[in-house]
Amino acid sequence: MKDIYKQYLKLNRNIFIAFAVDFIVSAIVAQMLIEQEHYINATVTLLADHGTFLSILGFLLYLDNRNKYRLLKTDLVKIIASLGIAEIIYTIVRWGFQFYFLTVDYEPYLASITGQIIAVAIYLVVINFLVKITRWYKD
Repeated sequence: MKDIYKQYLKLNRNIFIAFAVDFIVSAIVAQMLIEQEHYINATVTLLADHGTFLSILGFLLYLDNRNKYRLLKTDLVKIIASLGIAEIIYTIVRWGFQFYFLTVDYEPYLASITGQIIAVAIYLVVINFLVKITRWYKD
């Protein structure tokens, strides 16, 4: 298999691992905030979501790529551009769907999981598209 495809698979594997842990953390946080207003529940859950996801993903990306990057400044711009734009889209979609599901009386953990599944699907499409555009894996 071409090296570039292996890199895409590693990236997507890392994203899935980070989101798998994040699903659990977000659902627990959302359920713990059951008595709060919907916008507070969605906002605090999103903050926990980002803290968990970005910490795990950053660590996994570091492990996979610690020996690869020689021109860190160029690579850092590509990484920030790709992840940054995808995270902004993810944040808007995730918060909006979780808030909506809370307002239509979903249980908080279910609103969190459902909103996150939709946001992750969109995130994966966006991040893979942006990685290709920024030529993240081109030498």
